[in-house]
Amino acid sequence: MTRRVMIIAPGSRGDVQPCVALGRGLVADGDRVKILAAPRFRSLVEDHNLTFAPLSADPAAILGSAAGRAWTAGGPLKFVSGLREVLRPVLARLLADARTGTAGADLILAPTLGFLGTHLAAHHGVPHAELHYQPSVPTRAFAHPLLPGAARLGPWGRQLSFRVVDALAWQLLRPEIDRWRSGTLGLPAAGVRGPRRGAPVLCGFSGAVVPRPPDWPAHVHVTGYWFLDAGRWRPGPKLRDFLAAGPPPVYVGFGSMRPAEAAKTFEVVRTSLRRAGVRGLLATEGDFDADDLLTVADVPHDWLFPRTAGVVHHGGAGTTAAALRAGVPALVCPVFSDQPYWGERVSRLSAGPKPLPLKALDADRLTARLRELTGNPLFRRGAQYVGARLRAEDGVAHAVSVLRRA
Repeated sequence: MTRRVMIIAPGSRGDVQPCVALGRGLVADGDRVKILAAPRFRSLVEDHNLTFAPLSADPAAILGSAAGRAWTAGGPLKFVSGLREVLRPVLARLLADARTGTAGADLILAPTLGFLGTHLAAHHGVPHAELHYQPSVPTRAFAHPLLPGAARLGPWGRQLSFRVVDALAWQLLRPEIDRWRSGTLGLPAAGVRGPRRGAPVLCGFSGAVVPRPPDWPAHVHVTGYWFLDAGRWRPGPKLRDFLAAGPPPVYVGFGSMRPAEAAKTFEVVRTSLRRAGVRGLLATEGDFDADDLLTVADVPHDWLFPRTAGVVHHGGAGTTAAALRAGVPALVCPVFSDQPYWGERVSRLSAGPKPLPLKALDADRLTARLRELTGNPLFRRGAQYVGARLRAEDGVAHAVSVLRRA
């Protein structure tokens, strides 16, 4: 039976791209799929023959605002506590767009942000599933990615850390969402305890990177990553010639993160690459090209990363997955949110050096890490081992099979 599946993707490209991959898998299985995302992702969605609907909240604009920069500069608790302040200017429009965009759905897929899927599914009278891009279900095995310090508190403290993050995020957004529930959706306020949950959870990451804890309930599914491959993408002559002109370069890019002093940051990067004696690909605006350096724009990671000697990135879940799948070592320079967690996972998997926070970046530290990244054979072996496991998985097919039973 053909279903109308609505996928809500209110995030950066790293959040939207896996949803496009999942949407393609659902279409191949006979469903019709609409993806709700920021307007700048329209072509990404429609180029893969999926229906697009706009969400007013653009993460790039949020992160680039003064409030957004202050938000990303804080620690884990600042990330959660600042959520309301950052989202307040766009939340009403986001909620309205989500309601309109999911009208007529037979199945709603949404991240945990404000438990959107729970409210909308109850309003439309249809089933839903949660999309998790990092481990967010309570467990005694490890702490919540946003509260890594809770690991020292033992099994119950680790489990409590998940409940603390959920409860705090809900309380910060509850006034606006409860007004929306009662005033627009025709639902009773969810109250202090929040909405009841129990829908299927799709974890869009691999057990090879985050082993499934034994205490997760049966409705939580670790499917593997939802990769969207570049297909027939071909490089332009500038990139093709640069790659052919010498040994594999190191890729450096920080995704949707924008360093407060971007010019200074990339000057540190260029200096460090040259000190370490490696060629570089810099994902940034501007023209810094030289014999040993090339700036690149929007190059598919699945095509580019296997052609590099290593990857330096911000630790977004999608970029982390792409580097691991390519089997090349990675250095994570985290900024906020779950990025430090993914940096630690890469290091613990022996797929790269210990993380170097972006705010601590200087030429001496980065040069030392680059020498480790490219010179330590342990990291290449670790990355190759994990990469082989990821390439053997089909996370989209696994997720589609779970949703077929939803």
